[in-house]
Amino acid sequence: MPRHRTRRRLVLTTAVVLASVLALAACSPAGSGSTSTGSHPSYQLTAQTPAPSGDIDSFTWVSYSEPYSLDYAYAFDYSDNQVLSNVCESMLRLNPDYTITPGLAESYSNPTPTTWVYEMRPGVTFHDGTPMTAADAVASMRRHLDPAVGSSWYSVYQNVASIDQTGPMEVTVTLTKPDSQFNLGISGAAGVVESAATLASKGKNYGNSTGLVNCTGPFALTSWKSGESVTLTRYDKYWDPKLKAKAGTVKILFMTDPNARVNALTSGQVDGGWMVPSEAFAKLSSSDAGKLYFGLNTAVGSLIVGNLKGVLGDLNVRKALLMAMDRQGIVDAALKGYGSVTNALTTESVWGQASDATKKAAFSGLNPYTYDVAAAKKLVEKAGATGKTITIRTAPMGADFSVVAQATAAAAQSIGLKATIQTMTPDSYTTLFSDPTARKGVDLFYTSWYLSTPDPLEMYGVLHTGQFSNYGDWSDPSFDALVDQAVAVADPKARAEKSAELQKIANQQLPWLPLYQGPMTVFVGKKVTGVAPSVAFLYYPWAATIGAR
Repeated sequence: MPRHRTRRRLVLTTAVVLASVLALAACSPAGSGSTSTGSHPSYQLTAQTPAPSGDIDSFTWVSYSEPYSLDYAYAFDYSDNQVLSNVCESMLRLNPDYTITPGLAESYSNPTPTTWVYEMRPGVTFHDGTPMTAADAVASMRRHLDPAVGSSWYSVYQNVASIDQTGPMEVTVTLTKPDSQFNLGISGAAGVVESAATLASKGKNYGNSTGLVNCTGPFALTSWKSGESVTLTRYDKYWDPKLKAKAGTVKILFMTDPNARVNALTSGQVDGGWMVPSEAFAKLSSSDAGKLYFGLNTAVGSLIVGNLKGVLGDLNVRKALLMAMDRQGIVDAALKGYGSVTNALTTESVWGQASDATKKAAFSGLNPYTYDVAAAKKLVEKAGATGKTITIRTAPMGADFSVVAQATAAAAQSIGLKATIQTMTPDSYTTLFSDPTARKGVDLFYTSWYLSTPDPLEMYGVLHTGQFSNYGDWSDPSFDALVDQAVAVADPKARAEKSAELQKIANQQLPWLPLYQGPMTVFVGKKVTGVAPSVAFLYYPWAATIGAR
């Protein structure tokens, strides 16, 4: 389920649009309304599964992919961060309810609009037993500023002028201008603290299967078998008694095939896994091997417009394509009804610091892009785009990928466009998020894009001109000016008002096409319990709370 950039070699296979896609388009009426006939199941979000009865020797987990890297500077995707979150810790801690509290920095202050001061927590040790110091924090954070490193998290540090040790356990970050997003951003991988000595000694091997990592989390990374698994071992000198690991060891297996993951869960080969394939919801909900939980999510399933120089550079064509997609039908097919159509690129879960009036304003009055093939076809004709081709990239990771790709191609053809689907391997799909050459000629690709902080401005900052993750190079001067104003606003309620305006601009201009939102999923086997089913598992040490049922 990639949403972020990594640096992998491209492996590409090409497939033509399937006959079934054409059939899907043919059965869709050329009028307004939804053709959905699927079920719409009810479900409850769970904040916390039952507390464990005690510790456990070990448990196993399954991941849809092997991490690209466990170097925190490159850990920018689900598979990377679900491992790293248990091993490495950040200056601040992002909790399962999406609040931020002190982490390795036990306190922090903002004495001037361009200064953040952090007091590092005493008594913390790295997994090799050496004490964590302010110098380690400085060295770790400065890597994001080093062009030779090429950090995936540079955007968090883009307004940083300097990072210095200003006391025995004190770190001061000086900004070039006020930046409300910096302090929020270091609650994730961007704020990880690693031993400066380890960084120096491991060099280019740091974070890979040879060099591993040496951090401060409740587990140490003790083994990484490429193509197979990683093993985490409880760190008995961990500083926080509330999050001391209940399991002696955790093995996380890599299984790229969705059927293999589901079989591993139902057979008891593994004790749990995040992001369950939607096609298995019914099977797992009725399985006696464990329980399927739904939790807080900040992700929106969207189509990223990767080529604004092509046919989708015309706003009318982007609007037409979204109007030609039966998005409720996509929710029914891709998520088995466990989700809802959205016209925004954020979920309400990241608007918690906004006033009720601002939150309402952010989501009301958005263009609904109601399903209307006839009207959409007229927009394509108006744009002079009839007969032009769009290219869609996808990967065999789960029903959502295949359903979205095929439905998009069907919608395109129903309004007079031509469409080609190109299928990539799961491991190579994330090059679309890292390598501009991999996106060459690609008009659309799917993402489940989560936000790492409880602030909607994170999403709209991504779409600012020149940002690395602004994959289609979309640019709107008035949008950029508003982002710049919002970033400088310290008060979260006032900042949210500007984010609401940005949300409406994105809804009108469609740099990305929003499809749907759904809950985070986790399957927990009958041997274990204690996990918090929240997308915060990407930065919170979720495995530490799991123990014996």
